[in-house]
Amino acid sequence: MKEWRKLAPGIRDQLKNKLRERLENPHVPSARLHGLPDCYKTKLRTAGYRLVYQVNDKVVVVIVVAVGKRDKGLVYRLAYKRV
Repeated sequence: MKEWRKLAPGIRDQLKNKLRERLENPHVPSARLHGLPDCYKTKLRTAGYRLVYQVNDKVVVVIVVAVGKRDKGLVYRLAYKRV
């Protein structure tokens, strides 16, 4: 994913840690995104980044759909296009 490769290594590491936490419990009700089926978000508040991921329970897969700053909802618009 192009935006993942553009992230600074420190941001990538922080997001990887967040994803590891979510692998144990990917269905966080407060992080569910309306309008995107089986999609949730996790965020780095201090850095302002959001990561949208989709959960497929049938094969236990978590797919990163979009990553980016919250800036005017850009990351969510990218996610809508890709899902």
